[in-house]
Amino acid sequence: MPIYEYRCESCAEKFEVLTRFAERDSAQACPACESNKTRVLVSSFAFASGGESSSVSDFASESSSGGGCCGGACGSCGSSSN
Repeated sequence: MPIYEYRCESCAEKFEVLTRFAERDSAQACPACESNKTRVLVSSFAFASGGESSSVSDFASESSSGGGCCGGACGSCGSSSN
């Protein structure tokens, strides 16, 4: 089953739910405020190939400038100085 990311329309909390594709558009209860006014977000996903020429190791490289969604500038991924 895939993990879907949701945003609460009441309190703007973002959270993830493991659910079936057929149920992804169903209202999910917000864990912060328990509101059912939630919306599925469009999220990116990671893909890793199994070959040696895979660029997966590039993300973990210490010589890289951060990687991740914004080159490490957000501070939540990569190796930013933030």
